Amino acid sequence: MSTPALAESETRAGDGTPLLELTDLVTGYRLRRGIGRSGGEIRAVAGVSLTVRAGETVGLVGESGCGKSTIARTIVGLVRPSGGRVLFEGRDLRTLPAREMRRLRQDIQLIFQDPYASLNPRMTVAALLKEAWRIHPGLVPREQWDDEVRSLLSRVGLRPEHAGRYPHQFSGGQRQRISIARALAVRPRLIICDEAVSALDVSVRAQILNLLRDLQRDLGVAYLFISHDLGVVRHICDRVAVMYLGKVVELGSKESVYRHPSHPYTQALMSAAPSLDDWRDEERHEIVLQGDVPSPLAPPSGCRFRTRCWRAQDRCRDEEPALLDRGTGHPVACHFPEAAPSPTTAADDTDPSRPKKE
Repeated sequence: MSTPALAESETRAGDGTPLLELTDLVTGYRLRRGIGRSGGEIRAVAGVSLTVRAGETVGLVGESGCGKSTIARTIVGLVRPSGGRVLFEGRDLRTLPAREMRRLRQDIQLIFQDPYASLNPRMTVAALLKEAWRIHPGLVPREQWDDEVRSLLSRVGLRPEHAGRYPHQFSGGQRQRISIARALAVRPRLIICDEAVSALDVSVRAQILNLLRDLQRDLGVAYLFISHDLGVVRHICDRVAVMYLGKVVELGSKESVYRHPSHPYTQALMSAAPSLDDWRDEERHEIVLQGDVPSPLAPPSGCRFRTRCWRAQDRCRDEEPALLDRGTGHPVACHFPEAAPSPTTAADDTDPSRPKKE
């Protein structure tokens, strides 16, 4: 269940009922070892609680395989959870009738990572956008479809004459703009961006991020922004949740998490991002984690990060830390949080972003 400190942190983000609320969400995948033989279950998401409020951008960060994309797929109904609740405006998506769930899909849209694979190559841009109105009749009157297509393309920075082209005739950045236009076609209240800019060049990435921010300002749409790029998350998000092996280990406002990372895993992530060094002075060294990420089939007892943590003690093996504000200014799932990391390796003097001593 959500802890009091977690609830307090979420409440500070805004007033009223959250647009999206995940409570102890558990999602797993069954493994097969042969015909009719079960090989156990991988719990990709192992009890995640998180909220997104109207008009807010929440970042979800972590290594590949930590469960970020599974959360996205669970929210939109592509994967069925095995435990917990997914609430949208207070309604449990797991118990909604099929007709009501179909209508609610207008309010929740997903932008995928690869714009080369997420658009049907046999459909023109106009057909891709109009498909949403065929699925949700009455949303836009048929006689206004062509005008609405031109309006959507203009809104995402494309020319109206692009409507008759096919996806292969566009660059990667333009394709992602088409994906954004398709998501906006049904006038959603929440858009889940699953690594939506990671496949793009840096300059194009900046353009798409600015576009997303402008759309949020103009339309009031909320984002759940999933990424492994801490710089991108810092640019666009209001709050940040850090995941490790299926669990949220740190959660707070962007300013609090980036200026005072308290979980050792968060500190290691930020240490690996050379542009995010405002919380490190020149005396601090890069953190290099030892070992590999444990298998989600058999996660470590107690704290899941303890097998790679330089601060691990016996308590970490026996007791799983709850997500609490332990005097760090925001909730952190660590028995021994610190406001700054301890150096574990020699500094990399070849890092051009690190300040040099005179």
